[in-house]
Amino acid sequence: MREFSADTPAPHDPALTVPGLLLERLARGGSSVIFERSTGLGGSWAPVTVAEFVREVTALAKGLVARGLEPGDRVAIMSRTRYEWTLTDFAVWFAGGVGVPVYETSSAEQVEWILSNSGASLVVVETAAHAAVVGQVRAAVPAVRDVVVIDEGGLADLVAAGAGIADAEVERRRSLATAADLATIIYTSGTTGRPKGVELSHGNFVDNARNGVAALAEVCATPGSRTLLFMPLAHVFARFIQMVAIEAGSPLGHTPDTRNLLADFASFRPTYILAVPRVFEKVYNSAEQKAGHGAKLKLFRWAAKVSITYSRALDTASGPSAQLKAAHALASSLVLRKLRDAMGGSLRYAISGGAPLGERLGHYYRGLGLVVLEGYGLTETTAPSAVNRPGLIKIGTVGPAYPGTSLRVDDDGNVFAKGPHVFRGYHDNPEATAEVLDADGWFATGDIGQLDDDGYLRLTGRAKELIVTAGGKNVAPAVLEDRFRGHPLVSQVVVVGDGRPFIGALVTLDADMLPGWLSMHGLPPMDVRAAGKHPEVLAALDRAAARANEAVSRAESIRKVRVLDGDFTEANGYLTPSLKVKRALVLKDFAADVEELYVDTREH
Repeated sequence: MREFSADTPAPHDPALTVPGLLLERLARGGSSVIFERSTGLGGSWAPVTVAEFVREVTALAKGLVARGLEPGDRVAIMSRTRYEWTLTDFAVWFAGGVGVPVYETSSAEQVEWILSNSGASLVVVETAAHAAVVGQVRAAVPAVRDVVVIDEGGLADLVAAGAGIADAEVERRRSLATAADLATIIYTSGTTGRPKGVELSHGNFVDNARNGVAALAEVCATPGSRTLLFMPLAHVFARFIQMVAIEAGSPLGHTPDTRNLLADFASFRPTYILAVPRVFEKVYNSAEQKAGHGAKLKLFRWAAKVSITYSRALDTASGPSAQLKAAHALASSLVLRKLRDAMGGSLRYAISGGAPLGERLGHYYRGLGLVVLEGYGLTETTAPSAVNRPGLIKIGTVGPAYPGTSLRVDDDGNVFAKGPHVFRGYHDNPEATAEVLDADGWFATGDIGQLDDDGYLRLTGRAKELIVTAGGKNVAPAVLEDRFRGHPLVSQVVVVGDGRPFIGALVTLDADMLPGWLSMHGLPPMDVRAAGKHPEVLAALDRAAARANEAVSRAESIRKVRVLDGDFTEANGYLTPSLKVKRALVLKDFAADVEELYVDTREH
């Protein structure tokens, strides 16, 4: 067993809550900018000062009080990432309530479960369509007294309703909570079964934010630091970054539509962002596709290779050679600088979480001038439990223990975490809580990994997803899937082989990238179904599998690939809102496709 602990730069304050964190920021300077709101006019952004935001929060909190919200009441928020989400979140806390985020893509069945299990009394939704989803289940959730629709002026109506509520009442309610009290119930998107409600306290958020800013000031708290938030605020990672930005004093912008991401990057010019690996894969693949054909494509691939080689050399004792430095300078002037400019030109750091990034992309972006700090955490740990530091990055790991955190890996590779960021339990589910939290506060993450001599954590997969072949070989599918998914044609990969003679893979094609790839390779237009049977496409996927196999032994390598006719999406239920594949459901529904991989079980 190995165990490492990180220093705690920000001591725990038992009285400090999330609203208190905001008011501390106000005391440091009410005229400083805390948010910037998109005006929708030519990419311009309007500043919101701390004092203005606190006034808006207080006015909305009064409206919640006027509508009957009592201290401890649950308020569900169902919306895309936008300023009003954050405004409502803080207003609920100022009114003494508990926020319950709901993914805006959630089905009626999921909404019903979250509203009923949490006991929500009020629901704030973004659109009439969201209100209609809530309406479908309203009879089954009698505790819900009211539904407020942001796009129909619902927040303004609340403010008007609260005009007669005294400031002192909001202050009284805000002051009721302590760091130990419940701040939110976040329902894990869950790859199996019903989502569990993770209870996070005010202290979980406050300690994580204060420790993070103290240890990562170079990323988020230097003059000019600013961040653009595009991940769903229903996800703990985005909510955590929101706290970090408030504590750090770096202005934060919201963008609800990732289809406009590059345009928003160009206008907002963030210096740091957070994203999941799929975003980094998409940006790389899109850049490669836009390079086109012939000499331009060769130039892009040469520059990408130089970027990766240069980054790898940074980790050696001697560093990049003079020849490599010259090649990197040339690649930067011809290609890499344009790619940096496409991301706003000011982006220096990106925090990646949710799944392994992969060494190739980590080195590519660092060579580009964007340092990707890969980290690791779960909803139950209020987002991060480990993260790479700017001063010492080990690409391929998720870094050492996050400030204030202890990490432990037992002899079987099981990863445990402990610290002020660990949740207090699952809502109304003591049995599930007891399964993962021991008496000493250690949380069993369910992940498998290794701690190196410097305390850096390398993850190899989820314990429940470990595949054992007929030959008795243990295979962690995440390593193969992450590398395979780096191919521009590939959308999703599910590695299979439990109890089978060899490892196979179910693959879905990326419909957005397919037309460009076909054109680049001189092939006629075709849909995903036809492409999945085309010899050249299949050959490309075999080469992608071979590249993925370079990371594992022969016994762990993918021997056969089967392309599915469709893709895995949130809409069809095969992806969670945080873009994780529901492996058990895929294996169940595509059992016939898995069987086809093993019709001929001769050695491959």
